[in-house]
Amino acid sequence: MARNTLRPVLKLRSTAGTGYTYVTRKNRRNDPDRLTLSKYDPIVRRHVAFREER
Repeated sequence: MARNTLRPVLKLRSTAGTGYTYVTRKNRRNDPDRLTLSKYDPIVRRHVAFREER
């Protein structure tokens, strides 16, 4: 079964500059803008903003 292009897999990269990434999926119809989530970065050992990269 092919992956749906409406829910693409994307990388969330840390804004702390550590290079740490999370992989997630999002719905393009509900969230057309770049996604920003607050998640844990184990390199700096605190929660930071993770931004969608393209």
